[in-house]
Amino acid sequence: MNSPPVVEWTEADEARSARWRSENGAPPPRRIVIADDRTKADDAYKLACEGTALLWRGDFHNARQLLTALARRIDRRPRKAPPADVTQAFHLHRAAQNQRARILGMLLVPLDAAYDVPLHRAPDVREACARAYGPADASAAAASAPVASLVSLRELLGLIGANEWRKKGVEIPALGGDRIHPHYGVFSPARGEYVDLVAEAPLPTQELAFDIGTGTGVLASVLARRGVRRIVATDQDPRALACARENTERLGVAGQVEVVETDLFPSGRAPLVVCNPPWVPAKPTSPVEHAVYDPGNRMLHGFLNGLADHLAPGGEGWLILSDLAEHLGLRPHSELLDAFTKAGLTVLDRLDITPRHPRARDTSDPLHVARAAEVTSLWRLGAATGAAGQANESAAGSS
Repeated sequence: MNSPPVVEWTEADEARSARWRSENGAPPPRRIVIADDRTKADDAYKLACEGTALLWRGDFHNARQLLTALARRIDRRPRKAPPADVTQAFHLHRAAQNQRARILGMLLVPLDAAYDVPLHRAPDVREACARAYGPADASAAAASAPVASLVSLRELLGLIGANEWRKKGVEIPALGGDRIHPHYGVFSPARGEYVDLVAEAPLPTQELAFDIGTGTGVLASVLARRGVRRIVATDQDPRALACARENTERLGVAGQVEVVETDLFPSGRAPLVVCNPPWVPAKPTSPVEHAVYDPGNRMLHGFLNGLADHLAPGGEGWLILSDLAEHLGLRPHSELLDAFTKAGLTVLDRLDITPRHPRARDTSDPLHVARAAEVTSLWRLGAATGAAGQANESAAGSS
C-alpha cells in the first residue's frame, strides 16, 4: 500500500510536515506561506496564481471570505469570446474550470488527528471528514501532532456540502417523492430525466434485472418499486456500494436488490440489463466526475460489448445515454450505432426526453448551444438477428 503524500513547510522558523489530502489527486504544493486575517486578497490571489499555497491561521469565517474574494478575481479576468467550434469551446471551458479549481485550491486549512479544524469559529467537520476520508483514528499519521493533515478549504467546504446533501437527500418523483441520499463522491440523481425514462419504459420482465454501475442505487430502487422481484446491482467503487446498500435499505427494497462488487456485469444472464454509463468521453478531475466523464467511453463500450453474453433469450438491455457528447463533437452518432452492430445488438425502440435543468436555458454558458440541443435516450437493445442492420438504420433515421 502506498504511503499517503506528505506536505512540508516552514512555520515560526521550524520545519513542519503533515499528511496531504486531496480527493481529486492534486499533488502537494511545493511552496507554502502562512496567511491570516491580515492577508490581503490581492496578495493572496497573486501568490495562488504563482503556485504558492496559503496555510490559513486566522478566523475560519474570514478564510471563507478570502476564498470568495479569490473566486471574484478569477471571474473578473477578461474572457475571450468562445470559439465557433463547439469542441474547442468545450476543451477551453474544461481547461478554465481546472485552472479555477487549481487557484482556489491554494488556500489550505489544517486538520488535527480527530478531524477538528484548529481555527477560531471553525465548524464541526468531523462527521463530514470521517465519511469522506475514513475513521480518524485509522487515518491520522500522528495522534499527538497539532496538525495531522492539510486540505484545501475548497475541498473541505465540498465535504461539508456533500454531507448535508447526504443527510437531506434528493427527492425522486419516480419513487413517489421518496429521497435518495448520495454519499460523498457518488453522483447525485438531482437531474432526474434519466430516472424518469427507467420509470416509464415498458418492462420486459418482473423476474430479474441487472443494474450495471448502480451508483446511489436509484435505478435499482425504481425497478424494485415497479415490481421487479430481484435486481442485482453492481459497482466497483466502495463508496457507491455502501451508498446503494444504504439507500435500498432506507427505501425498503433491500430484499429485492442485491448489491455486488464487480466491474460491469455479474455472473449469469438476465431478461433485463440496465446501464447509465458516463455520457462524455473526457478525463474526470474529481471522484464524482467519474459518473459524467469517461475517457474513450470505456464503460459504454464495455457494457455494449458484454451485453449479448448477459442477456437471457429474448431479453432487453436498456442503455440510458445523453447525446451531449455528439453535440460537443466528441462522439459521432454513427459511432454509437456502429458500436451496437459490432456488439451483436439491435435497436428495439428508443425513448427520448429533453433536459429540464437550468443550464439548458443559460445563454451565458459557453456550451449553451450544445446543452440546449441535448436529448437523453433510453435505448432498448436486444441480441441482433438478421434484421439488426435494418433496425439500427431505422433508429438512426429517427434521431
